[in-house]
Amino acid sequence: MSQSPHQVRRMVMPALGFLLPLAVAASIYGFGRTYTPNYNNALFGAHGTDTLVLKARMGTALLGLAVIQVLLGLWMYRRLPGAGVAPRQVRTSHRIIGLGAFLLSLPIAFHCLTTYGFQVTNTRVALHSIAGCVFYGAFVAKVLVVRARRLPGWALPVAGGTLVCAIALLWYTAALWVLNGYTVPGL
Repeated sequence: MSQSPHQVRRMVMPALGFLLPLAVAASIYGFGRTYTPNYNNALFGAHGTDTLVLKARMGTALLGLAVIQVLLGLWMYRRLPGAGVAPRQVRTSHRIIGLGAFLLSLPIAFHCLTTYGFQVTNTRVALHSIAGCVFYGAFVAKVLVVRARRLPGWALPVAGGTLVCAIALLWYTAALWVLNGYTVPGL
């Protein structure tokens, strides 16, 4: 008995929605583990500790955009107390800011991967490396969840929450570390 294309798609899509984010995270991990780091890489003309400060500032901006994304998302889904119904511009702003945050993350991630690779030399570095892989996997998951129509109501908050938590952990283990004199509480 053959299955209709619709039935096949209903079976394949959930598996793809689970496997594609894992494949993205695993690919970043694999590249980071096998690539030979080049500690002399520059970022937008910055070298050495200037690069770390630049990435810390960019990471802080990324965290700020993530907070705005959470607030806009809560407003769109009527979960922001006292905000009322979100006007149409909120949805558009959410998409534009999300795209901007993603684009801001790319040079940071590219520099991290090509300069340091995936490392586990200490707890802070291991957490940062893992969070970087999780971030891009969570990003793919969130995009897929937003596009899906038949997922349970908890799927979007879990995907978005994972994404924001990854950004916060990346910021804590790198940007705060740099901006706080190369130390962070608890690590």
